[in-house]
Amino acid sequence: MGSVGRKFLIAGKGGLNLTHSDPFDTFVARYGARAPEVERWLRAFDADALRAWAKELGVETFVGSSGRVFPLDLKAAPLLRGWVRRLRASGVRFHVHHDWRGWDEQGALRFVDADGHEHHVAAGAVVLALGGGSWPVLGSDGRWVGALERRGIEVAPLQPSNCGFEVGWSAHFASRHAGQPVKPVVLEWRAADGRTLRQQGEFVVSEHGVEGSLIYAFSAALRDAIAAQGTATIHLDLVPGRDAARLARDLARPRGSRSLSEHLRRHAGIEGVKAGLLYEVVPKAELGDPARLAAALKALPITLRRARPLDEAISTAGGVRFAALDDGLMLRALPGVFCAGEMIDWEAPTGGYLLTACFASGHIAGAAAARWAGENKKA
Repeated sequence: MGSVGRKFLIAGKGGLNLTHSDPFDTFVARYGARAPEVERWLRAFDADALRAWAKELGVETFVGSSGRVFPLDLKAAPLLRGWVRRLRASGVRFHVHHDWRGWDEQGALRFVDADGHEHHVAAGAVVLALGGGSWPVLGSDGRWVGALERRGIEVAPLQPSNCGFEVGWSAHFASRHAGQPVKPVVLEWRAADGRTLRQQGEFVVSEHGVEGSLIYAFSAALRDAIAAQGTATIHLDLVPGRDAARLARDLARPRGSRSLSEHLRRHAGIEGVKAGLLYEVVPKAELGDPARLAAALKALPITLRRARPLDEAISTAGGVRFAALDDGLMLRALPGVFCAGEMIDWEAPTGGYLLTACFASGHIAGAAAARWAGENKKA
C-alpha cells in the first residue's frame, strides 16, 4: 500500500479499542483452543504493557463501561503518527508500494515495486507480519499463503472470524429491515457436545442474514458447527426482561379490535424489526396461541446457513500452524524467518483481544529476531 498502518487506522474507526481490562485469566480464556500458546505471549507483553507503550507515545488510555480500553480521544491516527515518528527516529526505513513475492533460489527476499522493478534483499533476520486475508483492500489479502506453502510451511486454511452469517431472509423482510439493529436481545446457542452459550447484547439484520457484536462473539463456534453439521441454529430471546409465563399471561389479555401487531407492541414491547423477525420465522397458525407465541418470543430459532465471505470478515482464523514455529515464533523450516500477528493460526473475539495478541506476538518475534541477527552476525 501507499502508507503504513492502514488496517490499524480502520481498527480505530468509531474508537480504537486497543485492549481490554479483563483479569489476566479471563483475558487468556478469550483465545479458546489457542489460549495456552497465546498466554505465553501475553505473559511477556500483556494489556498493561500495551497501555504503557501507548503512554510512551503520548497517548493516554481509559477503561470504558464495558471494560474495553480506548485512547482518551478514541482515535488511532495520533497513536500511529507517534509510533511511526519513533520508528523513523530509530533508523527504520519504510518502502511503500512494494509487493513481496517470496524468496529467490539463493534465499533472498523478492520484492516488486510500483514501477514493476524487482528487488532482491538478503537479510540477517526477517519478521513476516502479513496479516490474515480479511481486508484485501488494505493489503491483507492472504497471498502470502502460497509463498510459505511452496517452502514447505504448513498453513491452516484461512477462514472468516468475527463475521456475519447468511440466513436466507424473504425478500420482503430483507427489504424492510436490512441494516436495523436488534436490541436488547439474548442469544443462545446449544452445541452438539451439550454446551450452551448464552449472552445478551445486540446485532444487526443484514441483507443476507445477521452480523454485529453479539453475532461476532459466537462466530468461531458457529462457523465450526456449520462446517461440521451443514447449518447452525441460534435462539433469540426477544424479551429478555420477562419470563415466558409472565409473557404468556400478558399476551393472553383480550385483544379486542386491536391488530396482533398492536397487541404485541402494547403487551410485549415487540415492534419494528423484532416483530418482523417473529413474522418471518413463526407460522401464522401459531401466532394466535399466547403460550406458543410467548415461547417463540423467548427462544426464536434462526438457522444460519454459512459464514459470509472472508473479505467481509473483521478478522481471520487459520494461518501458520504453531507446530511450524518455535518458541520465538521462528519458522522451523526457515531459520531466521519469524512470524507475528494475525497470519498465525489463532483467533479471538472483538473487544481489544485481537490487537493485544498481535502486539504481544510481535514483541516475541521481534525480540527473537534481534537475538538471532546478533548471534549470527557475531558467528
